[in-house]
Amino acid sequence: MVDKSSNCRTLELLSPARDLATAIAAIDCGADAVYIGGPDHGARAAASNSIEDIRSLVRCAHQFGVKVYVTLNTLVYESEIDDVKSLVKDLYGAGVDALIVQDMSLLEMDIPPIELHASTQCDTRTPEKALRLQNAGFSQIVVARELNLDEIKKIADSVDVPIEVFVHGALCVSYSGDCRASFLATGRSANRGECAQMCRLPYDLTDSAGRVIVASRHFLSLKDMNRLDSLEQLIDAGASSFKIEGRLKDVGYVKNITALYSARLDEITRRNPGKYRRSSYGVKAVDFTPSAESVFNRGFTNYFLSRPEPHSLASLATPKSTGRVVGCVKNVRSNCITLDKVVSIENGDGLGFFDRDGQFKGFRANRVDGNKVFTRDKAPEIVPGAELYCNSDRQSRMISQRETTPRRLLTAIELYRIDDQRVAMSMTAESGASAVAVVAAEFQTARSPQRDNRRRVITKLGDTIFMAQEIEDKLADDDFVAASVLTDLRRRCCEALLASVRSRYKMALRRAAESFNTPESVDFHENISNSLARKFYAEHGTQKIDDALEVQKPVNKEVEVMKCRYCIRRELGACLKTSSRGKLPNDLMLRQVGGNRLYRLEFDCKNCQMSVIDVTRSTKG
Repeated sequence: MVDKSSNCRTLELLSPARDLATAIAAIDCGADAVYIGGPDHGARAAASNSIEDIRSLVRCAHQFGVKVYVTLNTLVYESEIDDVKSLVKDLYGAGVDALIVQDMSLLEMDIPPIELHASTQCDTRTPEKALRLQNAGFSQIVVARELNLDEIKKIADSVDVPIEVFVHGALCVSYSGDCRASFLATGRSANRGECAQMCRLPYDLTDSAGRVIVASRHFLSLKDMNRLDSLEQLIDAGASSFKIEGRLKDVGYVKNITALYSARLDEITRRNPGKYRRSSYGVKAVDFTPSAESVFNRGFTNYFLSRPEPHSLASLATPKSTGRVVGCVKNVRSNCITLDKVVSIENGDGLGFFDRDGQFKGFRANRVDGNKVFTRDKAPEIVPGAELYCNSDRQSRMISQRETTPRRLLTAIELYRIDDQRVAMSMTAESGASAVAVVAAEFQTARSPQRDNRRRVITKLGDTIFMAQEIEDKLADDDFVAASVLTDLRRRCCEALLASVRSRYKMALRRAAESFNTPESVDFHENISNSLARKFYAEHGTQKIDDALEVQKPVNKEVEVMKCRYCIRRELGACLKTSSRGKLPNDLMLRQVGGNRLYRLEFDCKNCQMSVIDVTRSTKG
C-alpha cells in the first residue's frame, strides 16, 4: 500500500520475462519486480513457465527484495475454474508475490491470500473504476496506457494502492481488454492470450462505396511507447510502478530497456534523497551502454501523455522494427551505398530502407568504410535522399549473447576479537539483514602489519551475492590470524547472512475488500465468462449482466471490436474538430489487404475516441 503520509515514495521498475533466464537478466540489470507467465492462463500463450522455474526465480529475486508477479490475466471459462484455483495454490506455494488478473472470478474463488493486481485488461480509465477495484481487494492497479498526466493524477489521488503505468514497448491500438478483432476474425481471443495481431496487418482506407482513398497502409499499427524522458512527470502524477512491455521479447531487449530505465530511476532518486527510493536492493553492474534505438522498435511515441499530442502515432509503412536512422543515401553504385555522413555502423550490421512503394526492405552491410557501405552482392535500389536505418547492430547482438554481471548486495563487515581464543565477524547487508559468525583462532604477534592481508581474505566474496562496502577491522595491526581461519570465518558468516536475507523477506497478503457497487448494467465489454464473475457483479448491485463474446453464441451482426483513443482522421491530418476535416470523407472504412475483414470507422469527437466496427458478418447473406 502507498503510505501517503510518508515523505519517501517507493518506486518500482517492473520488467517482463518470457522465461527464467530472461527474468534473472532483468534482475541483474536493475528490475525491482518482474512479471512472468505461469504454466497456463497468462495473456501470452507463447510465454509459459513451470512452477519449478518460478520457484527458482522467486528464490533469486527475493534475495534483493525484487518481487515476482505472475500473469494470470486471461478470461477464465467455467470448465477451468478448478484448474485456476489449483494453479493459484501452486503459485502461492512457490512464493509468488502477486497475480496480475483481469477476471473478477478470482475474487470469488477459495484461494490463498495472495495479492491481486488489476491487469491492463481491466481497462481502468477513471478514478471511479480504480476505487472500485481497490475496494474489491486489488493491491495494485494498472491504468490504461492512453491516459494523460492529469488523468493519471486524478486516479492516483483517488486511491491508496500503488498505480502502475506502462512506460515502454509495443502498443495495442485498442484500449487493452476491449479488443475483439482477433476473436471475430480467427477465433483466437486476445483476452485468452491468443491475439492474431489484426492491428499489424495492412488495410485500404475506403469510403462506404468501396472507393480507395489510401491504399495498403498499416493504419492500426502504432509506434512503440517510450516515456524515458517523462518518468519524473509520471512520478509527480502519482505513479509508483513503471512497467516495460515485452513478455515475448528476447533477452537482449529486456536487458537493454531495463538497464536504461533503471539508470534513469537511479538518477531521479539520487537527486531526490528522502523523497524517493527504489523498492529493491543491490548493485547493478551493467557493463554495456543501453540504447532503446538499437533494439526492436517501430519508432517511438509518448502516446497521449501530454498535450499537444504528437501528430504521428502510427507506424503506417511497416509493423516491423526499423531501428535508428544512421544517415541519408547520396547515391548507389554497384555494391556501394554512399551516405551523407560517416556512419556509426559496423561490418555485418542489419540495415533497412523504405522503397518507392513505401515498403520496408532490409539487407546486411558486408563492409563499412567511413560514409560508404558495401554489400556482398549488388546493392539494393535505394532512392537518393532516402533515410537508411540500422535495426540489428553488433553491440545489441553481443548484449543478447553475453551473460549479465550478477547483482550484489552491499555489505558492511566488522572483524573483532571475542577473547584470546576466538575471532568474530559480523556482516550487515543494505537490506537490513545481518549475521555473526565466531570461530576458534590462535592469535600470534606478527613482525609486519596484517590489516591488508586480513582485508584481502575477508572481502573475497565473489562466489556470493554480497559485495563489501565498509570494512572495520578491530584487531590489532600486528595480530596474525591464519588465512584458513579467516576463510572459514568468512564462509560461515556469508552462509548465515544469506539465511538471514531469505528469512527477512515477508510476502504481503491480499487487501481486504471494502464496500462498493458495480454498475447497474454491464455488457460484453466487461468480459464476463463464468458463473463466479457473474456472481461477483450480481453481489455488488449489477442487475443486467451480458456475457463476454467468447462465450456467446455466434451472431451475424455488426460488432464493435475496438475502442481507441487513437484516431485515423487525426493521424492523417483530417480531424473533424479542425478546418482540415474535409480532407477525408465522413464515411470511412478499413478493408483488409489480402483478407476478408471489413471495418466501419465511427468517431466520437466529444470524447476523442474512434470505434472500429466489424461489418464483415453482416455482409454475409
